[in-house]
Amino acid sequence: MLLKKHLLLILGMTMSMLFSLNALAAAEPPIPETFATHKVVLQISDPDPFKQTLVLNVANNLMKHYDAGDLDLEIVAFGPGMRLMLEGNANTSRIQSLMASGVRFSGCANTLKKFTKIL
Repeated sequence: MLLKKHLLLILGMTMSMLFSLNALAAAEPPIPETFATHKVVLQISDPDPFKQTLVLNVANNLMKHYDAGDLDLEIVAFGPGMRLMLEGNANTSRIQSLMASGVRFSGCANTLKKFTKIL
């Protein structure tokens, strides 16, 4: 009888966790559907113009190496690296060119909140 109660308790807890996980999964934004074989995320967290140029160079090299439909590429900026995406950045034309080629640029939402408070 005691074993049966424990099994029912464990089953109830497991079901509760599964329902919670399903609710969390439903709340997350959808991931873009892609059929690319190669999926690459580059990150920039440094305001140094040399490092910003470096991450853009890596993105360009990846675009040259892989066929356009075979690469899913995203550059994610956070912290001081968000300066890469500010208006007036020296790399604006390169960023626009990469975006036209299908590269996605994303920024950390927490950093963006801080930037909007400062600006």
